[in-house]
Amino acid sequence: MEILLWLVVPAPVTVGAMVWVSWLGREGRGEVDRDVAVQRLQKALEKDHRSKHPVRPAREPDRSTGIAVRPTRR
Repeated sequence: MEILLWLVVPAPVTVGAMVWVSWLGREGRGEVDRDVAVQRLQKALEKDHRSKHPVRPAREPDRSTGIAVRPTRR
């Protein structure tokens, strides 16, 4: 039982932090007008989302030979 004494401080602090965060976040971001939300979605969908990195070709699966070491490719 003595080994659980280290929980005396952290447990209530953790519970208090959980209550505090849930109290602050209960209203969330508020109501967003449907038309405004549709306009935001449309704007996001129209953006150019090209990757900065070139697309790599798909990797060839290794042929299973039953040996743990992969053969060298030439």
